[in-house]
Amino acid sequence: QVQLVESGGGLVQAGGSLRLSCAASGRTFSSYGLGWFRQAPGKQREFVAAISWSGGSTFYADSVKGRFTISRDNAKNTVYLQMNTLKPEDTAVYYCAATPPYNPVTSSGRHYDYWGQGTQVTVSS
Repeated sequence: QVQLVESGGGLVQAGGSLRLSCAASGRTFSSYGLGWFRQAPGKQREFVAAISWSGGSTFYADSVKGRFTISRDNAKNTVYLQMNTLKPEDTAVYYCAATPPYNPVTSSGRHYDYWGQGTQVTVSS
């Protein structure tokens, strides 16, 4: 199966920035739609951002639009989430996920087959 490994999480002050990375195994990385989700303690997992297999389309949750940017580098088998102007409410474990090959990305985690282990992001006030 596809393996996804997130990195780049940590502790940051409100207003600061972090860039999360998700490195994937496999030689068909370019065929996967990719998404970022997050889960705070006591909360359900929520959609954050997604990028299509072609890289031509991106999709963001309203809560992060304008602050976060998703991108991918197929040569490095890596998807990124640049997070700017971080707020305490962004504190969560962030997960990257991949769709089956050539499947469209959606805001529902049920449409993603592969998940990373998560990386903790903590934003202090």
